Amino acid sequence: MDPSTDIEPFHLLFVCTGNTCRSPMAEVIARHRIEQLGWSQVQVGSAGVGAWDGSPASGGAVRAAQRSSLDLSVHASTYLTPEIVESADLILTMSASHLMRAVELGGGERAEMLTGFAAGDDGPDGATGIPDPIGGTDEEYSATFEVLDDLIEQALLRLESTMKP
Repeated sequence: MDPSTDIEPFHLLFVCTGNTCRSPMAEVIARHRIEQLGWSQVQVGSAGVGAWDGSPASGGAVRAAQRSSLDLSVHASTYLTPEIVESADLILTMSASHLMRAVELGGGERAEMLTGFAAGDDGPDGATGIPDPIGGTDEEYSATFEVLDDLIEQALLRLESTMKP
């Protein structure tokens, strides 16, 4: 029997509003970094509190990801449901309102703002949200992508002691 099959999957979920900009960028960044770390048990997803199921990632998000050789062209948005929340081990949100909705749907202590979690600050106090680039310029999308990349690196460092390659 292969011991690697005994490892319980860890479900990481990123949440924003429409699931077309911030959370898909966070998802693709996290997947890439997790692959580099060799964490085969970690599954990454994203959803939006106001998403239209099946919508593509915004053009700015796709282009920002492409500049880092990451592909968002096949992304389809997902509406955040209690079932999705229940299946997640850790829910990282882009703003306080997203956090509130994730908690309302049953996320409890498994839900935190990405900024606070990355900083090691448990709780929403003092945590700032990640600006939404929707409708903005490619430079705004790239700036958001870079912020997300840095925060996800910090967040994964927090999780590192609990993960095995």
